[in-house]
Amino acid sequence: MLGELLAFLAVSALVIVTPGQDTALTIRNTLAGGRRSGVGTALGVSAGQAVWTLAASAGVTALLVASEPAFLALKLAGAAYLVFLGAQALLSALGLGPRHAAGTVRGIGRLTPRAAFRQGVVSNLGNPKMAVFFTSLLPQFAPEGGASFAAMLALGLAFCTMTLAWLTGYSLAVDRAGAVLRRPAVRRALDALTGAVLVALGLRVATERR
Repeated sequence: MLGELLAFLAVSALVIVTPGQDTALTIRNTLAGGRRSGVGTALGVSAGQAVWTLAASAGVTALLVASEPAFLALKLAGAAYLVFLGAQALLSALGLGPRHAAGTVRGIGRLTPRAAFRQGVVSNLGNPKMAVFFTSLLPQFAPEGGASFAAMLALGLAFCTMTLAWLTGYSLAVDRAGAVLRRPAVRRALDALTGAVLVALGLRVATERR
């Protein structure tokens, strides 16, 4: 059992530290709203993962993955949301969003922690890879191969906690470097980069097969 747990933690750590849409969104929102918004995004992403954990543990996610129309709808909705967030950042980079006010980070508008949390939740719930990931990963590491609700729930919540810790650390690091990163020229470049990454991720989600 201990060996299976360690293997699960190792696989989870590898997945979590690999940069993806959650990392890009956390960076973007930290720059847009500061440390609290970055942490809010991390909490939102983890909350979304907790929902996937419950759904996978109850067998609901397996039904979603098996249903081609439902899975396609989720994929397209999630892709559209990523493209929308990326387009916002690109508009900010082009100077089409609200300007910086003295002592205030504006860019695409001062992002509140509540809005950042909501974006994190919606982004994660709209990611079809989460459905496939939790459905395929959790049963493999449940004790003795069993896919009991309690075992899968515990593993999934461990994954959520690791994600929260990692993304929170990311947001704190970005915020610590905020004085440099929020210089107008640097901020525009980062807006352009994170916007392009989010749009590219959205297009990839929309076009890739399972």
